[in-house]
Amino acid sequence: MTFLARIDNLSKFEQFVTNCAIQFGLDATRTSGLQVAVEEVFVNICHYAYPNSGGTASIVAGTEGDALVLEISDIGIPFNLLLSSDPDTSQDILERKVGGLGCYLIRKFTDHASYRRVNGANILKLVVLRIMGQ
Repeated sequence: MTFLARIDNLSKFEQFVTNCAIQFGLDATRTSGLQVAVEEVFVNICHYAYPNSGGTASIVAGTEGDALVLEISDIGIPFNLLLSSDPDTSQDILERKVGGLGCYLIRKFTDHASYRRVNGANILKLVVLRIMGQ
């Protein structure tokens, strides 16, 4: 599926992911976590991938064994959000450095995440196991 990278499309993007998670058989907790991770990715694309013009965000869903695999891509500026450092969550929220929380949430709610740049596209692969820890 391809969506215009606009915040008003976030619910459609999330609904696609939710439908895939339900069809795959993820439980409610794993599905909720995946929704948080995907929201972070989509919002980052909307805000940062296309600084001078609009663009799109695409998502492909599939399976690899007992894992749901999502590949989210855009053709915006090169950016690997997985290189962001995790925030210091021991600090009070008002004292924390801005940034890094999105990547932290992606790592927390997926079993594996990877980034690659291919033919001008940012591609983020998110893998979620049906049952955590398998």
